[in-house]
Amino acid sequence: MSIYDFEVKTIKGETKKLKEFAGNVMVIVNTASKCGFTPQYKELQSIYEEYKETGFTVLGFPCNQFMGQEPGEEEEIQQFCEMNYGVTFPLFAKVDVNGKNASPLFQYLTETVPGALGMKAIKWNFTKFLIDRSGNVVKRYAPNTSPIEMKEDIKKLS
Repeated sequence: MSIYDFEVKTIKGETKKLKEFAGNVMVIVNTASKCGFTPQYKELQSIYEEYKETGFTVLGFPCNQFMGQEPGEEEEIQQFCEMNYGVTFPLFAKVDVNGKNASPLFQYLTETVPGALGMKAIKWNFTKFLIDRSGNVVKRYAPNTSPIEMKEDIKKLS
């Protein structure tokens, strides 16, 4: 099983195969529009713009599992992200990241790189996973880790 084996729905409802991102360094992140960490969208966009020419992308997956902090429909979420944070990196349809209905992608990510104390569940919005050019999940970052703090790790893989 590889990250490239997964298909996901874009925020516009189209099916996309993650193998379309093969050869890129990726950050996969569960997001929310009404969270204390929502301003991380700005930093995610900033590192996306800084490194996209080197084959880097951010993939954002809205999630409403944490205190209902992503209540909107996909179109609302996309407009919010574009208008408030200038987001141009790919956004995907809302997913569950924990529990029996968790997205297969997030099941894979959490199994591959557990969090603190071996915890597999995602604690909160804006948990970030760094993927290398070969599709290996190399690191998991806590929700309170600023995307800017990830730059050194991204540079090493770029």
